[in-house]
Amino acid sequence: MMDILYFAWVRERIGLPRETLRTDAETVQDLVDELRAREARYDMAFSDLAALRVAVDQELADWQTPLSGAREVAFFPPMTGG
Repeated sequence: MMDILYFAWVRERIGLPRETLRTDAETVQDLVDELRAREARYDMAFSDLAALRVAVDQELADWQTPLSGAREVAFFPPMTGG
């Protein structure tokens, strides 16, 4: 089981702050593909990956990061400085 966290507009589009699911995804990209295939709201939230960042077990990652042993994946828009 893996916790999937959604922040900011990603959470708004999906309608959930987090969910726990079982996945066979080998990489972050595989997980995104699985999520997009679930429902239109996921497809919309992940339609522009250039506008998203991802962290695996609270470490910044990229779309090809392996998920073997991962317990948490978080999706969020890029942070801006102020």
